[in-house]
Amino acid sequence: MNIFSFLQSGLSAVVPFIVLLGILIFVHEFGHFIVARWCGVRVEVFSLGFGKKLLTFKRGDTTYAISLIPLGGYVKMFGEQPGAEISEEDKKVSFLHKNVWQRIAVVLAGPLMNFLFAILVFFVVALMGEDLRSPVVGDIAENTPAYAAGLRSGDTVLAINDNAIQSWEDIGKALSLKEKKETQVSFKVRREGSDEVDTFSINAQAKPNPNVLSRADYIANVEGMTPLSSGTTVGLEPQSPLLAAGMKTGDTITAINGQSVKHWRDLQNTLMQIPASEALKFEVTQLDDNFKPTEIRKIDFTGDSKIRNYSLASLGIVSSELFLQTVVKDSPAEAAGLKPLDRMISINNIVLRKWEDVINNIKDFSGEKPVDITVERGTETITLKITPKMSKQMTPAGVEEKRYVIGISPVVNTAFPDTIHIKAEGLGSAVVRGVEKTWDVTVMTVMSFVKIFQAKISPKNIGGVISIGQAASETFKIGMSQFLQMMAIISVNLFVLNLLPVPVLDGGHLVFYIIEVFKGAPLSMRKMEVAQQVGLAILMSLMIFALFNDFTRILGL
Repeated sequence: MNIFSFLQSGLSAVVPFIVLLGILIFVHEFGHFIVARWCGVRVEVFSLGFGKKLLTFKRGDTTYAISLIPLGGYVKMFGEQPGAEISEEDKKVSFLHKNVWQRIAVVLAGPLMNFLFAILVFFVVALMGEDLRSPVVGDIAENTPAYAAGLRSGDTVLAINDNAIQSWEDIGKALSLKEKKETQVSFKVRREGSDEVDTFSINAQAKPNPNVLSRADYIANVEGMTPLSSGTTVGLEPQSPLLAAGMKTGDTITAINGQSVKHWRDLQNTLMQIPASEALKFEVTQLDDNFKPTEIRKIDFTGDSKIRNYSLASLGIVSSELFLQTVVKDSPAEAAGLKPLDRMISINNIVLRKWEDVINNIKDFSGEKPVDITVERGTETITLKITPKMSKQMTPAGVEEKRYVIGISPVVNTAFPDTIHIKAEGLGSAVVRGVEKTWDVTVMTVMSFVKIFQAKISPKNIGGVISIGQAASETFKIGMSQFLQMMAIISVNLFVLNLLPVPVLDGGHLVFYIIEVFKGAPLSMRKMEVAQQVGLAILMSLMIFALFNDFTRILGL
C-alpha cells in the first residue's frame, strides 16, 4: 500500500468518527448552553473538544471554540465554581445563584437533548427508509413441531396473533412474553414462490428470552423456526466429477444454467429440473488461498455417462460446514496435525452431521484423555488424538463462557438473510417510529448496565472511543441510513451514561441538586469535593477499562 492509499484509508476511517462524535457533542453541549441562556446564566465558553483552542470567535459574552482533543466538550458558565467571589450585580447571571430548579434544568438539558436528537434521527431514517431483516423463515427441519404445524422453509410471515408483521424484528416482539406460560401462536404466511396464503396455529412453550437486553423475560418458543438458511458454499467429495471441471471446496454457487440460487435447498431443486443429457453451467464465487472471495467464474460440466440424474449426491456435493477453513497457530489442532480443508468426520466415533455437533462434542470434553478426531484429507481418512484446552468464549448474547476448544473454524455456509426496505407512510408514522425506536434503544441500554451489574453480560462488552470509531467507519461504508442509526444509538447511550449518579457526570450534579431540594440547602463544599474526586476516579477507571477492552479485542487476546 502506497502512502497516498494509506492516508486515504486512514481518513476514510477517521472522518466519519469525527463527524459523528462532533455532532453528538455539539447537541449535548448546546442543550446545556441554550437552557443556561434561557435561565439568564452568562455562558463564557462553548467548546467542542478539550485542551488547546484551535479556532475561536467571540459573540456577545460567549467565546466559541474548537479545541484540540475531540473526545468531548464543555460549556463554561459564569459563577459555576463554588466559593468564587461574585458581586451583587453579577449574581443575576451566575449559575450557582440561580434557584435549584433552574440549575436542574440546565444540567438535565444536555442528556435530554441527546434523547430528543435520537428521536429526530430515527424520524429522518424512517422517512428515508431502512433495510431490515425480512420476515422470511429459514431452514425448517422436518422433525420439528414448526414443520408439523405447517411452517415451511421460505415462508414469509404476514401476521402473528393478528399482529401485522413487516420484519423479523416484529416477529421477536410478537412472540415476547411477560410471564412463563404455554401459549398458542397463530400464523399467517405466504408460501415461497407463490401468492398462496395459509394460516395455522402452533402450541409454544415459554423459554427464557435469548435476548438478555429485552424487556420480556420469556419468549414463545416455536421449536424449529429460525431465520437462518444454509447457503450455497459447497464441499466436494474426493470422487466428485466437478473437481476435474475446476470447482473447489469453498466455492459458492450463485447460478446454475442461468437460474439464480441462494439457499442450499435451491441447489437440489434446481439440479433435479435439468436433464442429465444437458450440460451444467455454473457461476461460482471462488476463494483464493487466504479464503478471500475472488471474482465470479463460470464452470462448465458436460456430464458423465455414469450420472443418470443430476443431484447433490451424484455430483459429490456436500455442505462446506464440516470442512476446516482455519487451524489456529499454536493451537491443539495445529499441534495434532489438522490442516485447512480437512473434512471433519467423527469425534470419538460419534458421526458429525453439522458444525454444531463439532462444538458440542469438543466443549463436553471431560479433561481426562485426548479425543479421537477422524478427518478426511483428499482420499485419505486420518484419525488424530487431540487434547482440547479451556478457553473463554463470548456468546452471541454477550455472555462470556468457559469451554474447551481445539482452535479450528469451518468454511461457513450460511446465506445472508433477505432484507426489506421499510419506509414510513407519512410524518405521523415517522414520528411514532422515531419515538418507539428511541425508547427501545434506551431500554436496551439501561438493561445492558443492569445485566452487567448482575453478571449476566460480560463487562468485556464495554467499548471505548476505538469501538465508536470502528462502528462509525463501518456503518458509513454501508450507507447513510446505517450511519445515522449508529449516531442515534450512541446518542441514546450518551443520554443514559450522563444520567448515571456519578459525580462529575450530569447525573451526579442532579443528585446534588435533588438532595438540596429535600434538604433545603446545598451540600457542604467538602462533601461535594470528595464526591467529585471519587466520581473522577470512577470515570477514569471506566475509560481505561473500555480502552483495554478495545485493544484486547483488536489484538484478539
